[in-house]
Amino acid sequence: MRKLLAPAFSARRMRRLSGHVADLVARQLDVVEAAGPGADLHELFSFPLPVLVICELLGVPYGDREEFRRWSGDLGLLHDRPRAEAAAQALFAYVRGLIDRKDDEPGEDVLSDFAALGSEPAQREGLARLGAGLLFAGHETTVGRIDTGTVLLLDRPGEWAALAADPERAAGAVEEVLRLAVPSGGNGGIPRYAHADVDIAGVHIPAGDAILLAPGAANRDPRHFDGAAEFDAERSSRNENGHSRKSTHLAFGHGPYFCVGASLARVELTEVFRALPARFPSLRLAVPRTELELRSDVLTGGLRALPVTWDRS
Repeated sequence: MRKLLAPAFSARRMRRLSGHVADLVARQLDVVEAAGPGADLHELFSFPLPVLVICELLGVPYGDREEFRRWSGDLGLLHDRPRAEAAAQALFAYVRGLIDRKDDEPGEDVLSDFAALGSEPAQREGLARLGAGLLFAGHETTVGRIDTGTVLLLDRPGEWAALAADPERAAGAVEEVLRLAVPSGGNGGIPRYAHADVDIAGVHIPAGDAILLAPGAANRDPRHFDGAAEFDAERSSRNENGHSRKSTHLAFGHGPYFCVGASLARVELTEVFRALPARFPSLRLAVPRTELELRSDVLTGGLRALPVTWDRS
């Protein structure tokens, strides 16, 4: 699967997309500005932006966004399995139809790449499932990071002001957002099964037991990160010899499980946090932080809404 997806997330395609993402960010911020002061940043910015980007990358009509928004929302439900499975099938059928259309209407996009691989039915089925997974994961997770990252930064007014004054800090700030801003939701960890008896920190885990791995805890490990609970856009971590090195969080996983879309997420988030504080340096929550509602009933988590306000310049 990684071999199939490598061209989609190649450095060349990401460079081509980067400038366009900046334009999309600016356009969506125009929408937010026209609606305020006082707007739901989630509805006007955090949701539509990643959808615009993933639609362009995959070759999905943006006009269909409300349909796959509904399917994506249902697919991640944790309390209604039949509804989630029905949504998964609907999303799969939709993407399968798009791949078939790319035979006659190809473009420079992922689904066109898939269509060019062949038309054998079993192959198309597998590619459609892969495409549906990309469509779901390619926007839902980024929406959550924009929302929770914004809240994380607004909780630290000094960081927001620093980004507003110097957008070049955005790349470092994004790494801290990825490290610290866990989107919550129903995914209390990554499920795995012990293949053998394991003893860790005085705890015995018998072979066959299910465990939940918590990357969020690893990303706050004081043995790896100096001032692990603090936000530091210029952070470095320490190796076993005490030497400084680039911070290596686990927001995208590790090794063979490393997220194939990590480069795309970084492109989007960097452009977001370059532009958002610069456009709205006085941005603040419009409700007490305790009133923000987490989507704890869906796999990807995030916020249901993000009411904000700002001062007119």
